[in-house]
Amino acid sequence: MRSFYKWVARLSCVLLLATALTGCASQEGKQETMHATVGTWKTAQTLTPYFYQDYADMAIEVKPFTNPGDQKTALLAGSLDMTGTTIPTAIQAAAAGEPIKIVASLCNKCSALVVAADSDIQTAADLKGKTIAYVPGTMHHVLLLNVLERAGLDPDTDVKLVRVDFFDMGQALAGGQIDAFLSGEPYPTQAVQDGYGRILEYPYFDDSIGTINAAMIVTEDTIEQRPELVQKLVDAHVQATQNMIDHPDDWLDLAASMGTDRELLTASADNIELCWQIDEAYIEHTERLAEQMQALGLIDTVPDIQDMFDLSFLEHAA
Repeated sequence: MRSFYKWVARLSCVLLLATALTGCASQEGKQETMHATVGTWKTAQTLTPYFYQDYADMAIEVKPFTNPGDQKTALLAGSLDMTGTTIPTAIQAAAAGEPIKIVASLCNKCSALVVAADSDIQTAADLKGKTIAYVPGTMHHVLLLNVLERAGLDPDTDVKLVRVDFFDMGQALAGGQIDAFLSGEPYPTQAVQDGYGRILEYPYFDDSIGTINAAMIVTEDTIEQRPELVQKLVDAHVQATQNMIDHPDDWLDLAASMGTDRELLTASADNIELCWQIDEAYIEHTERLAEQMQALGLIDTVPDIQDMFDLSFLEHAA
C-alpha cells in the first residue's frame, strides 16, 4: 500500500510539472502573438489594409475613417499602429514637427473636378462666384487650390469653399447646394453615370508633382520600439497591393460589398492607381508638393522631405 501512495505522489508531481510547463508554453505563445490596428478609408483605392490578414501571421484589426486628418490624429494618440493618410496631411504633420514616417505608398490619381451637368461652367475660370465642396487636408484640397490659382481665382474672395464629406458631395451637387466639388473616386464617376454631374477636368499637377495621393504612415516610436511589427505590416501591404493589381476583381468585389455599385467601381477604376513603391521621383514629387502647399498658404515652412520617409522596410519587404 505504501508503494502505491509513493506512486501516486510521484504521478502527482509529474502532472503538476507538466501543467506548469504547459502554462509556461501557453504564456510564451501569447507573448509571441502580435496584434496590429490599422486605419484606412472605405473607398476602393484605400481598401488594401482589409487584405493584410491574408498575408500576415498576426491578428489585424482594420478601423475605417472618413478623413485623413482623423487617421493621423488617431495614430499619434496610439489608437493605431499604422494608417493610411494623404501626402498633404503627412506634409502638414511633418511641418508641425509631428513624429510620423511614410513607409509605403497607397494610391495615386483618383481625383476629378465635377460640376453640375446642366451648368454653364466650361472652364475653371467660370467657377468665379460659385460654391465648391472640398475636404480640408486632402490631396483634392491642394488640387482644388491649384486649379483656382491657375485660373486666376482667389479662394477667399472669388469662390465660396464649403467643407462637405466625400459621401455627401454628390447629393449636395444634385440638390443645388453646391456648384462643384473636387473629390476622389468613385464619386466623380457616379455623378456622371447618374446624370447630375460632368467632369470639368482631372486636375493633376504637371510632371514636377505627378499623381501622388496617399501613403501608409507609422510613428517614430513604433519604428524604434516595434520594428518587427512595422516590417510585418509593410510586407503584408506590398503583397496585398500586388495581389489587388494582379486580380482587380478581388478588391472591386470587396468595395462593392461595402455598398458601392460594382459597375460604377469598374468605370472609376480607370482613374485609380494602386501602389506601394516609393522611389526618388516619388520623394521629389512630394518635395515639389510641399513647396506648392507653402505657396498656397497651407504650411508655413517646407519640412525636411527626405526625413519624412523611412524606406528601410520596403527595402526588406518579403
